[in-house]
Amino acid sequence: MIKFLSVRDLLDILIIAFLIYRILLLLMDTRAMQLVKGLLLIGLVSVLARALRFEVLSWMLGKFLGVLFIAIPIVFQPELRRMLEEIGKGSIWRRTISREKAQSLADEVLRALMYLQSQKIGALLVLQRSTGLKDIWQSAVKLDAEISQEALVSIFWPGNPLHDGAAILDKERIIAASCFLPLSDNPDISRWLGTRHRAALGITEVSDAISLVVSEERGEVSFAIRGHLSRGLKETQLRQLLLHYFLSEDEPKTLWERIRMALISFRSGGVDDDETIR
Repeated sequence: MIKFLSVRDLLDILIIAFLIYRILLLLMDTRAMQLVKGLLLIGLVSVLARALRFEVLSWMLGKFLGVLFIAIPIVFQPELRRMLEEIGKGSIWRRTISREKAQSLADEVLRALMYLQSQKIGALLVLQRSTGLKDIWQSAVKLDAEISQEALVSIFWPGNPLHDGAAILDKERIIAASCFLPLSDNPDISRWLGTRHRAALGITEVSDAISLVVSEERGEVSFAIRGHLSRGLKETQLRQLLLHYFLSEDEPKTLWERIRMALISFRSGGVDDDETIR
């Protein structure tokens, strides 16, 4: 006799499926996701072993899975803690940005930077991350505009009242323009660095934000994070950096390590710190 699922049972299944789906999204691009794939593969092999009555293999896999489930909370404690933090912040209910959308946003910013660089138009972009910058942009000109090449170029176009200062972006919108940032007071910074670059460094010293600077004198793009400055970035480096930003889940240390390794691997020259920048 066929027993049909009740509405309650169906709802129960849908809720569990949704929760598993959202948790898997939180684990994407982390070491824990690789662990999930490994567990699924071992589970599949275990099921096949039981179906084929491979007693020894089934026993070994059962013991291995038992030990593994004890070791998981210890080995992957940072990832599990982050997942619980994201659930607490409500990230499990939020829609994550798709790779196509992230690629589109990264391309818009990249095209703007490349155009400003080619025209030697000075610009300063601040990419906001987990540290809120409301105390910076609340006294500036609020835009809440879509991220596009045209919007970014027009902000820094010479003669535009908004071009003097920084533009602050998050992963969805251009928050504000004409923002004045704290200047870095690091005594080890080259005395030849101009105000725009010192401001780019300053905001990364007091927050986890990322700064991108276009030099109007040299027509080069520089990148600042955590008080460190990399100059003379190429288009390939900028594309990867921006894609990491728009795809990241606000993991400052992991993002910094990824960007640093990307810069090292793609680095093909630059300028000396003793050269003048403005």
